[in-house]
Amino acid sequence: MNLVQLTNANGKRQVAARVGEEFRHVKRTRSVLELAHAAIDAKSSISDIVDNRGLGKKIEVAAAYAEGRLLPPIDTHDPAHIHLTGTGLTHLGSAATRDAMHRKAGDVQEETLTDSMKMFRMGLENGKPKKGETGVQPEWFYKGNGSALTGPGQPLLSPAFADDAGEEPEIAGIYVIGPDGSPFRIGFALANEFSDHVMERVNYLYLAHSKLRPCSVGPELILGDLPSDVQGMSRILRKNKTIWEKPFLSGEDNMSHTIANLEHHHLKYSVFRQPGDIHVHMFGTATLSFADGIRVENGDVFEIEAPTFGLPLRNPLKIEKPVKVKVTTL
Repeated sequence: MNLVQLTNANGKRQVAARVGEEFRHVKRTRSVLELAHAAIDAKSSISDIVDNRGLGKKIEVAAAYAEGRLLPPIDTHDPAHIHLTGTGLTHLGSAATRDAMHRKAGDVQEETLTDSMKMFRMGLENGKPKKGETGVQPEWFYKGNGSALTGPGQPLLSPAFADDAGEEPEIAGIYVIGPDGSPFRIGFALANEFSDHVMERVNYLYLAHSKLRPCSVGPELILGDLPSDVQGMSRILRKNKTIWEKPFLSGEDNMSHTIANLEHHHLKYSVFRQPGDIHVHMFGTATLSFADGIRVENGDVFEIEAPTFGLPLRNPLKIEKPVKVKVTTL
């Protein structure tokens, strides 16, 4: 089952469920988070809660998308309780892309491998542990709180000081922490883990800075398990013309880590198991337009699609005006 959050023409929140090629209103429901908490309380599944509440009239989600009325597939009234995080070097081929950013790589000896390639090899060797065992931890990064979460169709804002504004087509796992601190996975969605690759290339220790950018997630939320093989397309449009596109792969068949291993190494920290908090955790990619020499411009549109996830994730790029920050002593 796929779910979408949106507002109707009068600004009222709704949740719609995909039924074949169309969407229907989930009765008596205003948010996916509401469904998640109802499922936790009932010790049930979100699909069962949706079935119990029932589906109503058809909703024209495509029209709502065109009118800018789609919401991220998860949100809450207090964005400080949403954590945006991710992992890198998790996909087969991702190390080659990263390594090429950091140096011109040829055949190298073990002692001269970059840290990126070493981390990638660690994942290849122990990123898919046997059941009951713990695998190696991945690269991890923080992007921000819910104030940086951008809805489908909305502009991705790049700060004026940024050196680059590049897309990263990924899959995000979406989680809520239950009343007793137990994590629950709500589902999966497409994500654009927007980053500054020029800044990162200066020195890999700038990775933390390069990730402090907005991201976009959605439009559709897939309930249940992530398919093992996800195949999609990432593209950039300029004035309605495609200037770059490339296939991307995800799912465990195309990864050096299992989803369970990535989840464990994020949620093992008690700070990320605070009751009521929401986590949007992105699992990485091996496909970047930056690696092909593309430099985006203000107004370009990022589009990420995969048949499994239904509607594409589409966001225009907007460069913010310079902001002068003044610190006042109290």
